[in-house]
Amino acid sequence: FEESLAVLRKAEDVDGEKALLDTLNGRGSVLPRLVKCGYKQLKLQYYFTAGEKEVRCWTIPEGATAPQAAGVIHTDFEAGFIKLECCSFDDFIASNKGEKSMASVKAAGKYRQEGKTYVVQDGDICHFLFNKAGGGKNMKK
Repeated sequence: FEESLAVLRKAEDVDGEKALLDTLNGRGSVLPRLVKCGYKQLKLQYYFTAGEKEVRCWTIPEGATAPQAAGVIHTDFEAGFIKLECCSFDDFIASNKGEKSMASVKAAGKYRQEGKTYVVQDGDICHFLFNKAGGGKNMKK
């Protein structure tokens, strides 16, 4: 089923996709559920980073601290960790109403600064501040 659905989506066959999904009586693909169950069983979670050009999702183990989460991006981020600026995905959606900016999240008081002991939560949107290894200038990601 999943392969057939992927082929129809790749071919942009909207009618074929609808017909295939109609045979399931609204149940849809099981892949999202499979991924969620896999993450839960493996005790994994994810967080996001966002910039002008892209949004990325990073996988970390449950209970990872802010420096450990930063280290998933690059080991220099973990070694030179200064602080984390973050908000939850739910707060971002509730505050933004479709905008692509943190301004309304900050205005609502939902944007936080966290230190080295902060345990990153599933779905956090993170901005790491770190000192470049070797004593360089402050860098942002």
